Amino acid sequence: MKRARILYEGTAHDAVESDGQLLLGDGRRVALDVVTWLPPLAPTPRPRTILALGLNYADHAKELEFKAPEEPLVFVKGESTLTGHRQLTYRPSDVQFMHYECELVIVVGKTARKVKRDDAYDFIGGYTVANDYAIRDYLENWYRPNLRVKNRDTCTPIGPWLVDAKDVPDPMSLALSTTVNGKVTQSGNTKDMIFDAPFLIEYFSSFMTLSPGDLILTGTPDGVVDCRPGDVIVTEIEHIGALVNTIAAA
Repeated sequence: MKRARILYEGTAHDAVESDGQLLLGDGRRVALDVVTWLPPLAPTPRPRTILALGLNYADHAKELEFKAPEEPLVFVKGESTLTGHRQLTYRPSDVQFMHYECELVIVVGKTARKVKRDDAYDFIGGYTVANDYAIRDYLENWYRPNLRVKNRDTCTPIGPWLVDAKDVPDPMSLALSTTVNGKVTQSGNTKDMIFDAPFLIEYFSSFMTLSPGDLILTGTPDGVVDCRPGDVIVTEIEHIGALVNTIAAA
């Protein structure tokens, strides 16, 4: 099932995809293009923790002239960074290089503590798409991106759908792609992650409690390019959805 969170006629609704429309909880059906899309996360539980992986694809690490990491490189993001499908992301006027990152997002489904790899999928509730923008001008260290690089308001579009885990039989074999103004600029596959979904659930839960609604952004493959105001960016993951975002001048 594909779930969404939207604003319609001034009210927030949970919705599901049904025959190319949105089916609201009150039974009404509305078109996809007459709503305002919100991050596809239920109001409860909200994501208490947003964890994001750096350099989790070997080709992206090579693109940035880094050796592939031997342990996950992780940073924490604030919820204010999230925005929805078809919304704007603002590029500061003083920057020279701001790029997208198409990422598979793991949404934790139930409380996880000291989970073993073989049981990891039991703790995943679903998946969505994130576009986790980075501003290279502000980057001090690829291994620990500072706050201005990865914690800016609107810098992480997410959605449009939250797809139930049971509807994604093999999340570690999904094609990813990004287009900028209709031109393909990034192509990859989740099978090329250095640290896959089961590893990440086991790793994080070994030292911290993962709660329902927590998010794990799993990194991006190579192929990132600079994005300018007016550019329309589409980050798409097979079976999960196509997330549309437009860059605006701050």
